[in-house]
Amino acid sequence: MRRSRRYRELVATLDRQRVYPVREAIELMKRLATAKFPETAEAAFKLGVNPSQHMVRGTVSLPHGTGKSVRVLVFARGEKIREAEEAGADYVGGEELAERIQKEGWLEFDRVAATPDMMPLVGKLGRILGPRGLMPSPKSGTVSQDIGKLVKELKAGMIEFRTDRGGVVHAPFGRVDFELEQLYENLLALTQAILERRPEGQKGRYLQQVHISSTMGPGIRVDEGELIQLAQGR
Repeated sequence: MRRSRRYRELVATLDRQRVYPVREAIELMKRLATAKFPETAEAAFKLGVNPSQHMVRGTVSLPHGTGKSVRVLVFARGEKIREAEEAGADYVGGEELAERIQKEGWLEFDRVAATPDMMPLVGKLGRILGPRGLMPSPKSGTVSQDIGKLVKELKAGMIEFRTDRGGVVHAPFGRVDFELEQLYENLLALTQAILERRPEGQKGRYLQQVHISSTMGPGIRVDEGELIQLAQGR
C-alpha cells in the first residue's frame, strides 16, 4: 500500500525501540491515524500463557463504548422476548431465526446473546457462528437469564476478548476520534478485565507486552508496567 508523504513523516517520528507512557502512546496513536474514516483504536496484549493449556477469555463493558452501532440478535422465548426487545435488541426469536441462519446464511448482526434454555437450539449453529466469533457462551458472558441487562451492555459497547494461538489478545478500545481521556479510560478498563482473568497456576510474568495502534497505523509499544499499575488502581 502506497503511503502519503505526511504519513511517512509521522511514522519517522515513532521510535520503534521506545516504550511509551500510556497517555503519550495514545496521543501518538491519534496523530498517526491519517485515514479518511474514523479508525478503530486497537490493543494487542502479549500474555505469558501457553494457549494450548490456558485460554484467557472474557467480556468487558468499555466506559465509553466502541463508537460503533451494534446489531444484537437474541435467542429467547416467552416473556424474555419482550424483555430483550424493550432493552433494544435488533432481532429476537427462536427456531425461525436459527432456520434463517442455517438455510439462508443470514448474518446481518454483530453480537448474539441467548437465555440458558435456548442453548440446545443455539448449539446447532456452532459451525456457523463459532468461526465468526458470534457463538453465545456462558464463559464469554453472552448467555444470561437477565437478558435485558445483557442486551443493554452489548448495545453500549461490551466487547468479548480471547487469546489467539500465539497467546495474544487483540481487542478494540474505541475510535481514534474519541477524546484522549475516553480512550485512556477504555484502555484501563480493558487491561483490568484481562488482568482479572489470569489463569490459576500461571507462573512468570502474565502481561508481557502491550501495543496499541489505529486500524491503518503502526504499532506503538506501551509501558505495560505503568498500564498494570493504573488499571489495578481504578
